[in-house]
Amino acid sequence: MPTDVHQHIWPPAFVELLRARTAPPYLDGWTLHLAGEPPYAVDPTDHDVTARTALAHADGLDLALISLSSPLGIEHLPSAEAAPLLAAFHDGALALPAPFGVWASACLSEPDTDPDAVERELRRGCAGLQLPATALLDAAGWDFCAPLLDVLTRHDKPLFVHPGTAPPTPGTPPWWPALVPYVHQMHASWFAFRAFGRARHPRLRVCFAALAGLAPLHGERFAARGGGRGEVDFDAFYETSSYGTRAVDALVRAVGIDVVVSGSDRPYASPTFPDLGAAAAVHALRTANPARLLKGATP
Repeated sequence: MPTDVHQHIWPPAFVELLRARTAPPYLDGWTLHLAGEPPYAVDPTDHDVTARTALAHADGLDLALISLSSPLGIEHLPSAEAAPLLAAFHDGALALPAPFGVWASACLSEPDTDPDAVERELRRGCAGLQLPATALLDAAGWDFCAPLLDVLTRHDKPLFVHPGTAPPTPGTPPWWPALVPYVHQMHASWFAFRAFGRARHPRLRVCFAALAGLAPLHGERFAARGGGRGEVDFDAFYETSSYGTRAVDALVRAVGIDVVVSGSDRPYASPTFPDLGAAAAVHALRTANPARLLKGATP
């Protein structure tokens, strides 16, 4: 079952709600406005269901998991603003044809999280829960999200950690958010998971987008500074979007191939298949490892 664990499509009702907004995140026609990032010209065909379905089939996928774009910041909007956007996303994404599946999302702006809302979306068919890395940067973040993660454990569903919003950085080039804040967030959330999250959630399967900002490559420094040995956590996975052969090969050398899964971040990047020297490696990244992430099994 070839799988891409990381894609984005905006359902029509979700697009219309973004157009109705006047503060970030909002759409002006097809121009996206976010706090902290330059205006972005969205290609309408990127969110055309017929075109994207044909593209997924052309990619040979049996499953492509759609997620809310956490850099939009919807999870952190006041609940009165977030709720209709989340509902439109979930309803539209769950109605997509094969081969699409859905990661659930949650509102994180209230003093307490809403596990019932996550449970409802899992029962409706979501593959697991996506959370922005900005919600998981330290012990307090993992504690705050713990009730949501307990729901995942009860349902034997995984967590997908995705970059969140980027802080405004005046004077930087357009590529800055993707290369600096996003990577830092993934790096920090991975170390926070190692330090705080795993002990609280020993059975949780978790997948970090963008190879966790390459955080596992710092294993030698981690050990040298007293953080512990670099034991491989076979329930912590690393998704490949925007990286190629050199980065994926380096990560495989650090954590092994059993925990690397294929993701494209389409439409913001195209699928790449790293040349790791054997067809079995592609099978592991596209089929065997995503199946274990989603369903659980011993590697």
